[in-house]
Amino acid sequence: MKQKKSTILVVDDEPQIRKLLKISLEAYGMKAEEAEKGGEAVRLSASLKPDLILLDLGLPDMDGKEVIESVRGWSQVPIIVCSARGDDKEMIEAFDKGADDYVTKPFNPDVLIARVTANLRKAATQEAGEPELVNGRVRMDLVRHEVLIDGKKVDFTPKEYDLLRYFLVHRGKMLTHRQILHEVWGPAHGDDMQYLRVYVSQVREKVEPDPSSPDYIITEPGIGYRMEVAQA
Repeated sequence: MKQKKSTILVVDDEPQIRKLLKISLEAYGMKAEEAEKGGEAVRLSASLKPDLILLDLGLPDMDGKEVIESVRGWSQVPIIVCSARGDDKEMIEAFDKGADDYVTKPFNPDVLIARVTANLRKAATQEAGEPELVNGRVRMDLVRHEVLIDGKKVDFTPKEYDLLRYFLVHRGKMLTHRQILHEVWGPAHGDDMQYLRVYVSQVREKVEPDPSSPDYIITEPGIGYRMEVAQA
């Protein structure tokens, strides 16, 4: 039986970039579908159900971050942003909307393919895990994708949710910066400490009774973080 090819939706308004990516992906045994506008990308995401989306941010009809937000309303398909915008603000906003990875142009096609492969593997092996994670005043419903603090629903962005879930799954364990970044943001972001500091601060604001003196997410100076197991 022939193995099913992974379908990659390439979203970019530059024909030469789409052609380069299509050639690179097909050379590695993947199937490439193309879109040059954001609205088209959202429609194809629903009809094609691709295994991964490669997404430019500077699209003619809408910003790529709007595409991420729209797709995340119904799908957890891996999304890798491939953009000329390389500043931290753009990256954080893209991750905040639910992007899984971020590659700046110009890019090395082999490096990009490695990231595509890594994200496909992660998506394929991701386990559903427990339907609910509880630690003291924090309860996460993995089926409804909801977080309740002291029984009250609190809104979390997709990446805040992923980070809190990782802490809850590994509560009581010391987690290194690199470990957290690798698992929540992906293999390419092992050294992006600024992302981690910002997001830990945001999660603490929502989880901790007193964020300035945290009881749940504890800093291990120079090493990482640990979520304390709340006393029953």
